[in-house]
Amino acid sequence: MASTAAGKQRIPKVAKVKNKAPAEIQITAEQLLREAKERELELLPPPPKQKITDKEELNDYKLRKRKAFEDNIRKNRTVISNWIKYAQWEESLEEVQRYRSELGLLLPEFLQEHGLTHRSSSSGFRARSIYERALDVEHRNVTLWLKYAEMEMKNRQINHARNIWDRAITILPRANQFWYKYTYMEEMLGNPAGCRQVFERWMEWEPEEQAWHSYINFELRYKEVDKARTIYERYILLLTMLIPEEYARFEERHGYIAHSRKVYERAVEFFGEDHIEENLFVAFAKFEETQKEFERARVIYKYSLDRIPKQEAQELFKHYTMFEKKFGDRRGIEDVIVSKRRFQYEEEVKANPHNYDAWFDYLRLVENDADPDTVRDVYERAIANIPPIQEKRHWRRYIYLWINYALYEELEVKDPERTRQVYQACLDLIPHKKFTFAKIWLLYAQFEIRQKSLQAARKTMGMAIGKCPKNKLLKGYIELELQLREFDRCRKLYEKYLEFSPENCTTWIKFAELETILGDSERARAIFELAIGQPRLDMPEVLWKSYIDFEIEQEEYENTRNLYKRLLQRTQHVKVWISSAKFELSVEDPERLQRCRQVFEEANKSLRNCEQKEERLLLLESWRDFEREFGSDATIERVRKLLPEKVKKRRKLTAEDGSDAGWEEYYDYIFPEDAANQPNRKLLAMVKLWKKQQIEEDAPERAPEEEETSTAAGKQAASPDTGHKRSTGTQT
Repeated sequence: MASTAAGKQRIPKVAKVKNKAPAEIQITAEQLLREAKERELELLPPPPKQKITDKEELNDYKLRKRKAFEDNIRKNRTVISNWIKYAQWEESLEEVQRYRSELGLLLPEFLQEHGLTHRSSSSGFRARSIYERALDVEHRNVTLWLKYAEMEMKNRQINHARNIWDRAITILPRANQFWYKYTYMEEMLGNPAGCRQVFERWMEWEPEEQAWHSYINFELRYKEVDKARTIYERYILLLTMLIPEEYARFEERHGYIAHSRKVYERAVEFFGEDHIEENLFVAFAKFEETQKEFERARVIYKYSLDRIPKQEAQELFKHYTMFEKKFGDRRGIEDVIVSKRRFQYEEEVKANPHNYDAWFDYLRLVENDADPDTVRDVYERAIANIPPIQEKRHWRRYIYLWINYALYEELEVKDPERTRQVYQACLDLIPHKKFTFAKIWLLYAQFEIRQKSLQAARKTMGMAIGKCPKNKLLKGYIELELQLREFDRCRKLYEKYLEFSPENCTTWIKFAELETILGDSERARAIFELAIGQPRLDMPEVLWKSYIDFEIEQEEYENTRNLYKRLLQRTQHVKVWISSAKFELSVEDPERLQRCRQVFEEANKSLRNCEQKEERLLLLESWRDFEREFGSDATIERVRKLLPEKVKKRRKLTAEDGSDAGWEEYYDYIFPEDAANQPNRKLLAMVKLWKKQQIEEDAPERAPEEEETSTAAGKQAASPDTGHKRSTGTQT
């Protein structure tokens, strides 16, 4: 900006762009270059060709070029490309005889320094001197050595080339290119002894795998199999981490089958079980397979699968399966599948040792295909995983491991002593003070009986009842003695059972049934009397029914009637009344109908004050069915008059918080014989008559909805008070 005399700054004018939209035709850099190429604006005229006609002009040209190369080298001696270009240019001149006096070096000193041989006919190549100068600057440059040696070989200077290679491999022994080029040169010259000597010098440095293969291939090209075998031996012993599969294949290719097998065997022995590799066994098995030694191959597969960790043997499983499919039978294929499944189960139980379902699957697998020692080992591993919490729900699956173990020892292995040890170990393990498993005690006792050791079985059950009495144990012990027909022992056990659990009605009933079977009805009756006299029972209705059925079977009808009376003193349940009536009807007696009718009469009177009107209705319906079958028209009519009338009512609902929840409809029963309901019934009849008259008079004018409303209102107004809340308020 420019400043004026007044101190104000003047803003320069800026050209305004009227249209900032992109041009319709866009010009790219590629298009500009293409147009320049078409117009040939960048092309320069070629330099004029210079023709050299005499020796003086040639010397002048060489001098200028050498000066340019020397200037470049003088500027930066470390740029190896300048040296190489310089040497290649000198080589292209093909001037063999040139003295080095102009370099400022004396020839004898140069030859002595670099170990070269002096020839009286020449002072050496100019290019050679350039390479030597370059090596003085950078003697570790691989490219420089390679170019130098290639130049000597190209000009057939073999001794010079050998000298260069020797110097190169001495200075840079880890540069494999020197060794490869050197050995190739000697072999191309037809000097296998010299080539072998170079290889031996190379192998002393313990090179990589490919170098050994090159040496071996060299010997094989000259049919030196024994020497190649010796190299393989040195190579395998030196590089122990490599698997000698190629060595074995080498022996196999040359027909030395025994040597090849020996190589595999030595490898397996050398690596041992700690550093074993599945690829070695796969190659070994395939070798035996090609030699038609199928049993050997199968043994190799099984041996390796038993020793290699299963998670690292996937390829081994795959090849073993393919082998069995090709050369094995069905059993062999199943063995492979079983091995794979065993691996899967092993992984599952390692991940979660308390996964008892996985243990069950694993045990089921090994029981079908493994020997007893292997099965026992798996069982021992399984039962060693004791549940960490002493709660029965955590032990329910675990205890079946012990049961299966004992059954396997008894039924499959047929070893009773070991089975007894399994049961005893299991019983010692269970914390009986907190919980027990009755099935273990019962199975142990049944096992002892199968072994004809009755005293041991009774001792076991007595110990079980003494340590942890429970219903299942006592019932099982009683059933055991019943099967042995030891009825006195059963009586004693029932007494013990009832002392332990006097409220158990099933036990009382079974005890009475036992006495009934033995023909001692008095003892059975006494047992029933003791049972119904207990202050607390879990199923008293079942006990009374059994007692009544017992008396009926004994044809003691008076006792049965007394039982019904005693029961009705305790409960007025309608089913008891109906059962009593049916009993009277079933007795072969001329007065049975009268007795049955009398029971219904008493029941109706007894249930008259009952709030459960449905029970009373059920009684009357049963009475009606009886009269229809055995009574007369008069008795049927009498019962029909006792049947209630079904009335629909409404009642108000109240929620838990006390708020109004609306209304609901329900059905109530009005019994005609209830004296308190008679006035209401008369009022109800009058309302019905009035309603009928209103319908006849106003039928054309009134809508169907109004008729239903007035009917419901009339019924609610005439609703009797029968202990239920009566709805009030009618709609007109």
